[in-house]
Amino acid sequence: MFDKSYRQRLDADLARWEADGVIAPAAAAAIRNALPPLPPGIGIAVVVGILGGLLIAAAFLAFVAAHWTEIARLARFAILLAGMAAAGGLGAWFAARGRDVLADLCASVGAIIFGAGIALVGQMYHLGEDFAGGMLLWSIGAFAAALLTGSRGALAVGLVAASIWTCMRITDASDVLHLPYVAVWLIAAVTAFAWNSRVAAHLVALALLPWWIATSLRFEFEGTQPSFVLASGAALLFGAGLAIAAAPSPRALRLGNVLSVYGAFSLAAAAFLEVTTVDDLVRFREGSIAGQPLWAIACGNAGVILALASAAITRRAGELLAAAAIALVLLAAPVWPASMAGESWLAYAALLCAMLCLVVSGMLDDVRPRIVAGWLGIAGVVAGITWAVKGSLLHRSAFLAVAGVAAVAFATAMGRMLPRAAR
Repeated sequence: MFDKSYRQRLDADLARWEADGVIAPAAAAAIRNALPPLPPGIGIAVVVGILGGLLIAAAFLAFVAAHWTEIARLARFAILLAGMAAAGGLGAWFAARGRDVLADLCASVGAIIFGAGIALVGQMYHLGEDFAGGMLLWSIGAFAAALLTGSRGALAVGLVAASIWTCMRITDASDVLHLPYVAVWLIAAVTAFAWNSRVAAHLVALALLPWWIATSLRFEFEGTQPSFVLASGAALLFGAGLAIAAAPSPRALRLGNVLSVYGAFSLAAAAFLEVTTVDDLVRFREGSIAGQPLWAIACGNAGVILALASAAITRRAGELLAAAAIALVLLAAPVWPASMAGESWLAYAALLCAMLCLVVSGMLDDVRPRIVAGWLGIAGVVAGITWAVKGSLLHRSAFLAVAGVAAVAFATAMGRMLPRAAR
């Protein structure tokens, strides 16, 4: 809450209120004194130091790569061990002097060198060509470094390695859900919650997307629509984020807000994909069966239920509309499949209403990212309807005109029903 932009805005407000006579100078000074000190930022010296360290590391790697074949195996391995030890030692030295950014960077470099060491050992001793297993081992080491040092960079390295691991496992065995990654992701989410770090929360939210995307693109399930699986993942992420943010804890609020923002943007992307797949702009399969996997249906329903539970706890109308947006996007995908004859007017209407609900939800709750996601979703849905491959352009223009008239009528009714302050 007490970040730099907030403090700058508060200082400006206090100065204006003091000049206007709204508050006394003593009250303004008391408010400023009650605020905690801002954490030290990244100065020019730190940025230049980071650049210099990266250049030295790049020079070292280039030198080693140029003489790689001439260096004995044990010497190669010793170089990597020395690199990890040097990174750890420098990180501890920077941490002891309060240089948290540089200490985090050293931990990240050490995690990367650990991955290079795994690749080197496998190459030198001709171990089994289980590349995915190597990525899992790299991820475990990076996670260990993150837990021991609190490094956000090491957490990022671990999540990237784990994402590559799960994508490869899904490709190798596409008929089975790769649930071990879910356990890894939950560990990372608990870590982000314990750290109370917005950066870690963003990393955790991003790390969930590769698993859902890779899982949705498994073509072996006849009749399964990738857009519905993606919509189910977006629904669960959105609803879970709202429910976590509703918990009476600042840590839960920070993590839940970040997850809900990514869920809102994912929901808008899923709505756009549903339009493009439901009307043959992009065709994934020829099957006409709208049978969706039960686990995806359960995840989507859980997202709606969690959003409704959050709305019941917080008493916010915006979260109730968010639950409606989630439900409408989920209903649009399986009911009108891509092979259905004619145009799916009901699907178009459901998706437009869903994105409108998302925009209004963000306005009522004063959540700007949710508003942006809703507008992007509206733009994507309208573009998909306008540039659909099959069907009559005249019919589509008539549909958009009717939708526009309905939106204007709704806006007029809302303007008369709501008080001026709420408009």
